[in-house]
Amino acid sequence: MPFLGQDWRSPGWSWIKTEDGWKRCESCNPELGRESSQCSLSHDVMLNSEDEEIFNNEECEYASKKRKKDHFRNDTNTQSFYREKWIYVHKESTKERHGYCTLGEAFNRLDFSSAIQDIRRFTYVVKLLQLIAKSQLTSLSGVAQKNYFNILDKIVQKVLCDHQNPRLIKNLLQDLSSTLCTLIRGVGKSVLVGNINIWICRLETVLNWQQQLQNLQMTKQVNDGLTLSDLPLHTLSNILHRFSDGWDVVTLGQVTPTLYVLSEDRQLWKKLCQYHFAEKQFCRHLILSEKGHVEWKLMYFTLQKYYPTKEQYGDTLHFCRHCSILFWKDSGHPCTAADPDSCFTPVSPQHFIDLFKF
Repeated sequence: MPFLGQDWRSPGWSWIKTEDGWKRCESCNPELGRESSQCSLSHDVMLNSEDEEIFNNEECEYASKKRKKDHFRNDTNTQSFYREKWIYVHKESTKERHGYCTLGEAFNRLDFSSAIQDIRRFTYVVKLLQLIAKSQLTSLSGVAQKNYFNILDKIVQKVLCDHQNPRLIKNLLQDLSSTLCTLIRGVGKSVLVGNINIWICRLETVLNWQQQLQNLQMTKQVNDGLTLSDLPLHTLSNILHRFSDGWDVVTLGQVTPTLYVLSEDRQLWKKLCQYHFAEKQFCRHLILSEKGHVEWKLMYFTLQKYYPTKEQYGDTLHFCRHCSILFWKDSGHPCTAADPDSCFTPVSPQHFIDLFKF
């Protein structure tokens, strides 16, 4: 602990760590005994005339390990909540407002924990967590880190329970584990908020999640009613044409032989290429078959390596240009504009990250 005495030449105060945080020790403080008895540490604290703490080496090491475990347990099982589900975005101090808004503060205030339960917002939140894992993890405060991994834990448990969107979560965890490995190996080169042992525990947790998803087995549902295979061919084809992600088309094509034939339709992949990419990009990576036909499916996955695909979400965060407030549209915010709807702008995950870059 740093010296916090009034005079910089003084030896400072002595402090003791309790379940409620750091407490200042005073030799004449009558509450010192009660504070020591409430402390969860299993060792005794003895204060000499100079208010210095003397610990037994073995017991101190045991207590230190226990504190790390307790800290990590609290770090993953608790979360901070706020009544308002919106946040004012300001990057500099004004006469009315002092300070600025950070990415971690916005992450704490916007109730992503409830958003993952909404199927319209699930993909949006996962993409946002993935962008934070790639480049913004070190910018999160301690509380924001706690909320981040708490929400991530809920997402993993949700996927393990309902078996939906496992591919999205696998990609997210892969990026997160790569970032954590880089940060831990390069400790000292970058600023990590929190103890290095906590980050190591988080990496172990992520690797455990990856193993659970790797071992995930899809249970075959027994249903005597109407199934996907009973639908007419034109209906199945319309379903495939509704997908905007090529990987979803490939996955559905693995269900039955009929769906596989429909998923190989050249017109289907041509529309996907035209939706995501420009015509100039086609010319740069044109792939022809032996018969001279364009291999649209192969072109789609080739172009995907070089150019970003269009993002499509059921619901997103919105930004009010009049109030400079970021919010979920269903929750709303106290807007003072005459025509509020004209001031709202959908916010993509990348735009959300860019709002808090200084």
